Amino acid sequence: MTHTFEELVEMQRTVDEAHTQVEQLRDQYGPPTAAPWGEQQSQTYGTAWRAWRDLARDVQAAVTEYAKEQGQPRNEAEAVEKRSARYPE
Repeated sequence: MTHTFEELVEMQRTVDEAHTQVEQLRDQYGPPTAAPWGEQQSQTYGTAWRAWRDLARDVQAAVTEYAKEQGQPRNEAEAVEKRSARYPE
């Protein structure tokens, strides 16, 4: 599926939000080696982590496809996309 640049930016924002949620849970629960997490905490964290991972995988694939279609190096397309997602003008 072909994505527009704007779609890639939105996808990256969703990835960033999912990553923030994972970090917030980690901060809230503390390191699992310091105090074992309960079953609910483990499930909640695992679900959030898998969502982040899957979203990140999807945006990586979309950026690769977009860069190829635009004739750009992938790393340049990714850098512009991430910068636009994180620092909108």
